Amino acid sequence: MKQDILELLYRYAELIDAGDFDGVGVLLGRGSFMGVTGAEAIAGLFAASTRRFPEHGGTPRTRHLVLNPIVDIDGDTARARSTFCVLQQTDTVALQPIVVGRYADTFARDEQGWYFTGRHVDIEMLGDVSDHLMIDPTRLG
Repeated sequence: MKQDILELLYRYAELIDAGDFDGVGVLLGRGSFMGVTGAEAIAGLFAASTRRFPEHGGTPRTRHLVLNPIVDIDGDTARARSTFCVLQQTDTVALQPIVVGRYADTFARDEQGWYFTGRHVDIEMLGDVSDHLMIDPTRLG
């Protein structure tokens, strides 16, 4: 069962690094992401805030690394906490970590399997996100 939760954590990283914000919306859409609910609204949030590079397949040129996940399951609900580190390299930004923090996630399980019910992001270290975000990072709370 814990492996199913880990798969969700890693799938988020894979989708966002691919620039598949619709997929991120679907993955998180049964719950909330930082207070935003619904697949379409979550996908729209990522599309409006995260730069993608068409010359590189429409990806944000990032690698989201999910580290040290700790998963606690209680029947048909679960909680996970993990560390993340986002790396980026673009034509103007050398390969470097750009943001480090923690995810606090909640999950539920039904006949279709495990799914996110909530994700909270706590940014602990912020580097050069000038080629990553299209918003002021101080608005991220």
